Parts: sequence; C-alpha cells; structure tokens
Amino acid sequence: MERHIAAQLATADAVRAWDEPRAASNVAYANRLLDVGRDEEACRLAIINYKPRGDRESRLKLAYMAAYLIATRGTLQPSQMNAVLEDTRDRPSTSVS
Repeated sequence: MERHIAAQLATADAVRAWDEPRAASNVAYANRLLDVGRDEEACRLAIINYKPRGDRESRLKLAYMAAYLIATRGTLQPSQMNAVLEDTRDRPSTSVS
C-alpha cells in the first residue's frame, strides 16, 4: 500500500508539473509521466491481487480499496472487484460476541 500511495503522489506531482511550459515539449518528461502511470497501475493491481493473511488484513484491504476508489472516483473491472471481495467471503468472522 505504501508503494501505491507513493506512486499516486508521484503521479499528482508529475501532472502538476505538466502545466509548466518547458514540460509540454519535453519527451523525457512525457516518458517519465508514462512510467509513473505504469508504476501506479502495477501497485494497484498488486493490492487487488494480494491475499490477506487474516481478518484484519482483509478489512484493511477493503478499506484501502474503498478509499482509493472514492479519492480517484474510479471503478474496478468485474474481475478486479471479485478478486478484492473473494478474500473476505471465504473468511470466518473472528469477532467476539
């Protein structure tokens, strides 16, 4: 999750810098922006496909993905949604009554 957050911050910084006149014609900058986008996507997919080791990690994964989707106003593909949710469906509840 830390790598994904760092990738998100790098993407935001790169997009802000895009407004600079010198950046518009800089091929190296455009390539770096593409690299940052690929890194962000790879981190997001790693989180989606991560298999939590317990109930706590399952809840953290769901909370993180919900926050990410709200913050980005994004969506997941059906297969990605299933990957996120399948980890919580098969886990018995560990709550204490």
